[in-house]
Amino acid sequence: MAGRDQMSTSFGAVAGTYEAGRPDYPWEAVGWMLEPALDGDRPLRVADVGAGTGKLTRVVAAGRAEVVAIDPDPAMLAQLRDTVPGVPTFVGTAEQLPLPEASVDAVVLGQAWHWVDVGPASAEIGRVLRSGGVLGLVWNLRDDRDPWVRRMTEVMHGSNAENMMDAGGPRVEAPFDGLESEVWDWARPMTAEQLWAMMRSRSYIITASPADRGAIEERFAAVLAERPELAAGGTIDLPYRTHAFRARRP
Repeated sequence: MAGRDQMSTSFGAVAGTYEAGRPDYPWEAVGWMLEPALDGDRPLRVADVGAGTGKLTRVVAAGRAEVVAIDPDPAMLAQLRDTVPGVPTFVGTAEQLPLPEASVDAVVLGQAWHWVDVGPASAEIGRVLRSGGVLGLVWNLRDDRDPWVRRMTEVMHGSNAENMMDAGGPRVEAPFDGLESEVWDWARPMTAEQLWAMMRSRSYIITASPADRGAIEERFAAVLAERPELAAGGTIDLPYRTHAFRARRP
């Protein structure tokens, strides 16, 4: 099995598949994360860290914030520039941000905090946030309370994010003191093609050996075959739970 560092930087090899397979974030969750950072009518200055292909970036930008996108993988940022034109992009990590001190109102991470070193990342984000600024963390996770969804997850193997949630959720360190949290339930209509893209965008699958990947794909096809509505381009409503967390910088 690949290590965390290899898995965390594996997505650029399948950037287009990631964009097709992963869901966007509900505005309600993103707005809740950013709400404590609002400062009158002034647009928020937001850094989307671990921005990937821009799934979270586009939702933040739609709220009229001034956004910069930061990711360690240039291939992911290239996809982001295609999908969210006009947003400045920078190569960087949560532990080493290419931003001045106290320069942003909010730092957000979508599907990314489980890859960081919590202590150094918390300190570095605290450096670039203004006093009173917000750290927001958000994950879209399939709702495995549905038995069919649970079987699909078992085939794909649990992700680092899912394992983190099962272990009690994310944690932060100084200068942040704990996290507030909320959960939103919703569903995404998906075709078989999109479900295949979702599966193939997971780090466990990307970094698996060809033999292991082939075995997983065979089992995944069998799970999809349980849903006849997916035939001939049909869709299913895949249930999701969006978990959002926020913390203010003193």
